[in-house]
Amino acid sequence: MIDRRSLLALAGATAASPALAQTAPAVRPTLEIQPIWPGKAPGGEKVTVKEQVILRTPGGDPNDTAFLNITDPVLMMRRPEKPNGAAILMIPGGGYKRVAVSKAGGAIDKWIADQGVTAFVMTYRLPADGWAAGPDVALQDAQRAIRIIRSRAGELGLDPARVGVMGFSAGGHLAGRLATQFKRDTYAPIDAIDKLSTRPSVAGLFYPVVTMQAPFAHGASMRELLAGDASEARRKAASLELDVPADTPPTFIATAADDKVVPADNSLLLYSALRAAGVPSELHMFEKGGHGFGVTGPQGMDMGWPQLLPPFLRRHGLYT
Repeated sequence: MIDRRSLLALAGATAASPALAQTAPAVRPTLEIQPIWPGKAPGGEKVTVKEQVILRTPGGDPNDTAFLNITDPVLMMRRPEKPNGAAILMIPGGGYKRVAVSKAGGAIDKWIADQGVTAFVMTYRLPADGWAAGPDVALQDAQRAIRIIRSRAGELGLDPARVGVMGFSAGGHLAGRLATQFKRDTYAPIDAIDKLSTRPSVAGLFYPVVTMQAPFAHGASMRELLAGDASEARRKAASLELDVPADTPPTFIATAADDKVVPADNSLLLYSALRAAGVPSELHMFEKGGHGFGVTGPQGMDMGWPQLLPPFLRRHGLYT
């Protein structure tokens, strides 16, 4: 087990599969790591879990890791060589059971930095760990995280109006909630940072978990998110496609038709809802790619989205 502050961690796209319990080796940090909450995170009076970091595959790549039982969520920043003033909050997946991040950095955050965009990768607390906020606990962290990024705009040379979000798998569900529920504060204000907006300027969702309703719900994410109370009302409240306001930020969706973990129908449902609400949006459904693809797909397959996303981001003002 290693302390969260001694990690070099960046996001990688991840399949929502069960956690594997081999402790990850310690590494020397080289990136800025910032806690999301000053002091203890809210609502933890009944939380007894202890945060740990594991290898996703026992005996595998020591840089392929995941966080479990997160009690102290963090933001991890990668600065580009030539910053253009834009930032993206990256939200990894893990089926709401863990948060998969790479200790050595990943191809996606490097790709973001290559665009001149400052990447902030977050870990987040998990709904089944006993937090008072239940299904909203990860959204609390995401709302606080995007506010922190905006609060550092002057220090880092960022434009607070150009802060987007990218989410992957269950992290795509969380990013979708951030994009559609920004008018709803999920925690009591702590300091001046909490006066800042939680609305992303643009959203990118990759093979996202969207619905909590049959037949297309990702069962593992639903069980973890709703933590034993999967009533119809709670499933509807957690289904992104059922509540898409007209002022949802422009949204880019990428998925693969052969995804056997999170059905691509999730993306179709959300895209239809975005269109119905008049939200500028794009959906790219690739024939092949499976679940968890990154800049490339399985066996180095060219996925195409790195060529498709930049024009969308430019068109909607994230950068020029």
